[in-house]
Amino acid sequence: MAKSKADIMKMDLYGILGVSPESTEKEILKSYRKKALKCHPDKNPDNPKAAELFHELSKALELLTDPSAKAAYDNLLRAKKLTEERNRFLDSKRKKLKDDLEAREKLAEKRQDDGVRAQQNLLAEVERLRKEGSKLLEQEQQYMREQMKNPANFDADDDSDSDQTETPKIKIRWNAKRAEYTEEDLDALFSRYGEIANILVSSKKKGGAIIEFETYTPMLKLAENEHGTNTNPLTVTWLSGKPSVPKPAEKPPQPPVATPMFPATPMFPSAPAPSVNVGFDSDMTTAGGHKDFESLVLMRMRQAEERKRLIERMQKEDEEEEK
Repeated sequence: MAKSKADIMKMDLYGILGVSPESTEKEILKSYRKKALKCHPDKNPDNPKAAELFHELSKALELLTDPSAKAAYDNLLRAKKLTEERNRFLDSKRKKLKDDLEAREKLAEKRQDDGVRAQQNLLAEVERLRKEGSKLLEQEQQYMREQMKNPANFDADDDSDSDQTETPKIKIRWNAKRAEYTEEDLDALFSRYGEIANILVSSKKKGGAIIEFETYTPMLKLAENEHGTNTNPLTVTWLSGKPSVPKPAEKPPQPPVATPMFPATPMFPSAPAPSVNVGFDSDMTTAGGHKDFESLVLMRMRQAEERKRLIERMQKEDEEEEK
């Protein structure tokens, strides 16, 4: 059956003849003769497709040996090739857009997961700080209970300058032109007198520092006698919490020694000696613990404010000395 013009335009004429677009007319004719002899219907009576193949060879020869028809067919091939290339480009672009979309979706999912993890980490840190704060509170309460068990903590003189509501602080001066005292140097010199809470070293040219001790100790009385090195002596003055010299305790009058009328042995040796409770009443300890802990918290808040005032005071004195 003869093919329509549309079917012929879809045929690969060069492929049917086994030639290329650059082949000459002579080469096209030679290839046609060779193929036509093989597929001629008279030589292939048992092949039902022989007639159709022979017809395709004839149409290919007819179009490719006519210069005008061949040029039109070549233009059609070039247009098809451009269309295929454009389709491949669009396919690759669509693929890239698809890949970009998938990548953005994955990135959005990752950011969402990161946000969830960050929120979980924050909640974990908040919980950790809450537990650590509870642990610190428990330690402070235990410390207060231990302090309340010691009667000596309640025997301090109310008129003493070493009131624990204000930590001991000393001011130190030296000649910065001779040598400089670092924070480590001052800690090594004054830590022997008590546990140091803070050291503030002046950043100005003239040497100076303020040392704050944690609590009052008897050794703090000797801190003002510290002179540092011989090449660069220190001048120590008290800012607060200066310990006072304790007054000698008056001895109570001793009663006359009397000779016992009976031997110093118990009347009933098998009876156990009565126990004497020298501790504090448990109700008083637990009842006063919370109040003392609140006082401790307020004391530390005052200490923080005091440190701030000391820094401002030290800076002001340095500025006045430079004028």
